[in-house]
Amino acid sequence: MKRTRARWLPWAVVAVLLAVLGYAVAGPWLTIRGIEQAIRNDDTRALARQVDFPALRANLRAQADDHIARQYGDRAQGSVFRRLGLRVASGLAGGVVDAMATPVGLAALMEGRRVWSRLEGSPPARSLDGSQHPEPFRDARYRYESTSRFTVTIDDERGRPLVFVLTRKGLHWRLSDIRISP
Repeated sequence: MKRTRARWLPWAVVAVLLAVLGYAVAGPWLTIRGIEQAIRNDDTRALARQVDFPALRANLRAQADDHIARQYGDRAQGSVFRRLGLRVASGLAGGVVDAMATPVGLAALMEGRRVWSRLEGSPPARSLDGSQHPEPFRDARYRYESTSRFTVTIDDERGRPLVFVLTRKGLHWRLSDIRISP
C-alpha cells in the first residue's frame, strides 16, 4: 500500500501545482470576462467583485491632479486667485473621477468613449441608445507586464490609448488602474 501511495503522490502534487499555475495564468482573462459580463448585464455587484474601486479612484485622481497641474500649475503660481482656481479645478476633477469610477463610466471607457474629455471642454461622449448593448474591450490588445500586472489597451474615439491595468493579489485579479493619456 505504501508503494502505491508513493507512486501517485508526486504526480498528484505536480497536478495540483499545474492547476494552480494554470488558474493564475488564466486569471486576467477570467477577470476580463467577468467585467464584460457584469457590464453587459448591468450587474454592479458582479462588477464590484472584479474592480478595486478605492485603488481605481485613487489612481484616477492622481492622474487628474497631475493633468491639471501640468496644464495650469505654472500660471497659478503668480496669484492667490489662480491658486484658488487650481484647487477648485482639482475638486471638480475629483467629481469627474467619481463619475468615471462607476459601472456606467467604466462601460463608456471600456468602449473607448471618454468621460475625461469633459475636463478639456470637448463635447460629451456619445451614448448608447436602448437598442445597442455595450461592447467593452472591443479590438483590445492584451499584455502581461509582470507576473502580477496585466494590461488591456484599447483606443478611444480620438485614437489615443486607454490602458486598463489588472493587478493580482494572491490568485485573484482585479482592475485597479486606468492609464488615460491626455
